[in-house]
Amino acid sequence: MGGQGEIDVGRQWRAELAAMFEQLRVHMGRVEVQERIQRYVLGLLGQTERKNGWQLAELMYEAGPQGMQRILNAAVWDEDEVRDTLSRYVAARMGEADGIFIADETGFLKKGTKSAGVARQYSGTAGRIENCQIGVFLAYATSQGCTFLDGRLYLPEEWLRDRQRCQAAGIPDRVTFQTKPQLVQAMLERAAANGVPAHWVVADTVYSSDDLTGWLQEQGYWYVVAVPATYSVWRGGQQVSAVALIETSNWVCLSAGEGSQGPRYYEWTCFQLPYSGAVGSAHWLIARRNPGTSEDVAYYHAYAPVTSSLADLVLITGRRWAIEVGFEQTKGELGLDQYECRQWQGWYRHITLVLVTYTYLVLLRARIADAVLSIPELRRLIHAFAADARERRHRLHWVFWRRRHQALASSAISGADNKQGPNTCLQWI
Repeated sequence: MGGQGEIDVGRQWRAELAAMFEQLRVHMGRVEVQERIQRYVLGLLGQTERKNGWQLAELMYEAGPQGMQRILNAAVWDEDEVRDTLSRYVAARMGEADGIFIADETGFLKKGTKSAGVARQYSGTAGRIENCQIGVFLAYATSQGCTFLDGRLYLPEEWLRDRQRCQAAGIPDRVTFQTKPQLVQAMLERAAANGVPAHWVVADTVYSSDDLTGWLQEQGYWYVVAVPATYSVWRGGQQVSAVALIETSNWVCLSAGEGSQGPRYYEWTCFQLPYSGAVGSAHWLIARRNPGTSEDVAYYHAYAPVTSSLADLVLITGRRWAIEVGFEQTKGELGLDQYECRQWQGWYRHITLVLVTYTYLVLLRARIADAVLSIPELRRLIHAFAADARERRHRLHWVFWRRRHQALASSAISGADNKQGPNTCLQWI
């Protein structure tokens, strides 16, 4: 790998980030604020133990943490407009007519009672009731990848009954209670207004409310939403449970898409439901289980083209996992959950800048179409190009080693020959 090649790649990647900021900077206030926001994003891309104000300031050679902290609290810039512009940028760069919106939530564990929206509530991240904040997010997936468009902080009703508490946390008076499905609908309306093209919406059980799915049908979206095992439908004048509907069905082993260990194979079945829809559309109940077992069955309600096969529905259902990968990567690589601010605006600003940073990585990965790189590997490479020659060689060695190890492991699992050489992931350098 030649030195000039490394310099050229570094320039290209900086140019990609600069192109994104050129679209966003109009909503980022004065030049000084714009420059510090860009340093904040570069800090999120960097190698530091935690992505909070103190460590980002140290990483970016600032004299103290006040400047980085000011970006989240007192600096004048419009985080809502930044997310809107980011959506338009994503639509222009990776938008496809059959794109997929993915809705889900993630928890942010917190101590104390003063952080905006914090409460003892169920967190899927922790798998139990915890003192936490809940963020509801909207992702967008196409053939070029999956990134986040928006995120909203869920505000429990108990907060809105205490205006003093809301004011102390900087929650605007205009904010009213919205259920999680209502937050998703608001984000979908915003994405559509920003010109993000999509035909599909996929979501977890929390978002299977009749109000949301009815609205999706009215808007012309097809959807697959998870439903509980207690889900039932009217059939022949009586309610029939999801379990009873599929108990005599034939199961088919199908892949729901690629996972970190190769294709995700499960057994699937579906049953067409007696519900009305637009011409050319139909409703299905879909069930999924691990091969060879009748336990841990998951259920989904799909509204899709009447010509859809089970394999088609399975692939759409499987796209929901992309947002879970996104949560894992934004938390593990970019510090989505490592903010240290209690205020409403601070939460939105940190989340917005993490989404900007993640979108940069996703778009950069899509641009390098012949490279088999994960988002974590790509972030390591970006950091490597900023290092001195010795450090760069060391980090690139480990990128190659991980890729070689993963390729060999994948080959062993699939039983197929490994046709990709150990270093082909970086042939484009």
